[in-house]
Amino acid sequence: MDTDASEPILKPYHRHHHDHHNSPTPVKASDALPLPLYLTNGLFFGLFFSVAYFLLHRWREKIRNSTPLHIITFPEIVGIVCLAASIIYLLGFFGIGFVQSCISRGSHDSWDVEEDNGGGCSPEEPPTCTLAPISRAKVVAPTIQEPFLSGDDDEVIKGVVSGTIPSYSLESKLGDCKRAAAIRREALQRMTGRSMEGLPLEGFDYESILGQCCEMPVGFVQIPVGIAGPLLLNGKEYMVPMATTEGCLVASTNRGCKAIYASGGASSVLLKDAMTRAPVVRFGTSKRAAELKFFVEDPANFDTLSVAFNRSSRFGRLQNIKCTVAGKNLYMRFGCSTGDAMGMNMVSKGVQNVLDYLQPDFPDMEIIGISGNFCSDKKPAAVNWIEGRGKSVVCEAIINEEVVKKVLKTNIDTLVELNMLKNLTGSAMAGALGGFNAHASNIVSAVFIATGQDPAQNVESSHCITMMESVNDGKDLHISVTMPSIEVGTVGGGTQLASQSACLNLLGVKGASKDSPGSNSRLLASIVAGSVLAGELSLMSAIAAGQLVRSHMKYNRSSKDVSKIPS
Repeated sequence: MDTDASEPILKPYHRHHHDHHNSPTPVKASDALPLPLYLTNGLFFGLFFSVAYFLLHRWREKIRNSTPLHIITFPEIVGIVCLAASIIYLLGFFGIGFVQSCISRGSHDSWDVEEDNGGGCSPEEPPTCTLAPISRAKVVAPTIQEPFLSGDDDEVIKGVVSGTIPSYSLESKLGDCKRAAAIRREALQRMTGRSMEGLPLEGFDYESILGQCCEMPVGFVQIPVGIAGPLLLNGKEYMVPMATTEGCLVASTNRGCKAIYASGGASSVLLKDAMTRAPVVRFGTSKRAAELKFFVEDPANFDTLSVAFNRSSRFGRLQNIKCTVAGKNLYMRFGCSTGDAMGMNMVSKGVQNVLDYLQPDFPDMEIIGISGNFCSDKKPAAVNWIEGRGKSVVCEAIINEEVVKKVLKTNIDTLVELNMLKNLTGSAMAGALGGFNAHASNIVSAVFIATGQDPAQNVESSHCITMMESVNDGKDLHISVTMPSIEVGTVGGGTQLASQSACLNLLGVKGASKDSPGSNSRLLASIVAGSVLAGELSLMSAIAAGQLVRSHMKYNRSSKDVSKIPS
C-alpha cells in the first residue's frame, strides 16, 4: 500500500521484558551532559567567541611586533585547546538530533531489527504497535540511467545541443577529458552547422589543462616552432624556440644571432625583478586617503607590512610600495619578488593579507578592487615603462664592421641614422609608449607562446627602446635593447604543458631552480632580451639594405588557396 512520507505508519514494537504495561524511558543524548542543555550550549558558545577573539588579538600584536607566529605562550596553548574543544562540542550540538536518533535506534527498547517472519512479530505474542514517523529523506526515488553512464555519446551530444546538459560540466560528469572534448566538438558542429575539420583533436593531453589552462576545449591549434641560434649570451649558447606563423621571423632572428655570435656574443644585466599589483581603496575624504599613503610609504612601517605580505608564500617577498592619490581614492602599487613563477597570483594574495591587516586601523577604508590598473597588467602604461614590472633587462652587443657588411649586408652609419629616424624620432612622432623599437613584440610573442607564457602580457613585455651608435672610431656598431617589464615564469600556467615544457628544457630553464629560486625565470627574461636584440639587429639591417619587401615576398607568401579549405 502506498503511504505518504509525512504520515505515520504502524510498526511492530518488540518487548524483551515480561512486563507489558510499563515502557522503559527512552535514552537521550543530552542525558550525558552535567548541566541542562541550554546552559551547556551557552557556555561553549561563549567559550568559542571569547577564545577566538583572544587568539586573533594576540596574533595581530605579533604581526605588528614582527614576532614569529609559531612561537606561542602558555595562555595561547590553553586558548587553542579551548577553541578546539568548543568547536568539537558545537559540531556535536548541531548534529545532536542525529546522535540522539542513533542512541535510540541502538536500544532494543525503542527499535528492533525486523525478522523474516512477517514483520518480526512472534506468533505466540501479539505485537504491540507504535507510531513511527518515516523521514522523507529515506524515500528514494527510482534513479534514471544517465547517458553519461550508459556510454552513449550520441545521447550526450543531443543533450548538449538541446541545452539540457551544460557543455561546461562534461569533464566532471564524464570523468574523461578527451571524450568530453570530442562530444563538445561534435555538439558545436551540429549547433553551428560548420565543420571543424582541420582543428586537431587527437594527440593532446586534455587532462593537463583541466582547471588551469583552458575551459571547454574542442581541440588545439598547431603553431610551428622554429629554432633561432645559437644565441651567444653572457658566454653561453642558447637555441631559442620561437612559435610563430610569420614567415621570415625565425630566419631574420637567426641571422641576428649569427652576427652577434661572430662578434663575440652579447651581454645582459638584470636591473630589477619585481611583479606588481595595485589595489584601489576609497575613503570619505582625500585627507584620509593621504593619511594611509603616508603610513604605507613610511619606512618605519615597511617591516610590519612585509610580515603580513610575506605570509602568502615562501617565495613572495615584498620589495616596495608606491602610492598615488586620485581624489578620495588611493592606489597602492606593491612590488615583490616571486621566485621562478610569473607571480600574479602570489602578489595578489600578499596584497590581500596587507589589506586585511590595515582594515582594523583604517575602518573607513573601502576596498574597491584588488587591482586598480595602476599595476598595470596587459595594457600599455607609462608606470611600467618608467618603474618597470616583472624583470627589467638591458642587453647589448658590439658588432664588428666586417660582420655588418658581410652578414647584415649594410653599413654602420646607415644603421645608426635609420635607428634614430625610425625607432626614436618616428616613434616619438607617433606618440609611442614603450614602442621605440622595430619589432620587439614579434620576438617576445614567439618566445612566449613557445615557452608557455601568457601571450597577453606581450603588451608590456614588449616595451623596448633600441639604441645604436658607432664606436671605436666608427669601426664597430654598439647596439642595445632596454626592456623594463618582461613578465615571465618557468613554473605554473602553460609552462607545465608537454610542448612548452620541452621548449623550456631546451633553454635549460625548465621548472623551478632548486639551488637559487628565481634564477630560471631571470635567465629566461635575459634570453628574451637577447633574442629581441638579434631580431632588432637583423630587421633594421634588412630595412637599411632595402631587403625587407624582397625577403617577405620570398618567405612570407603562400600559394595555398584558403578558399578550398572545408567550411
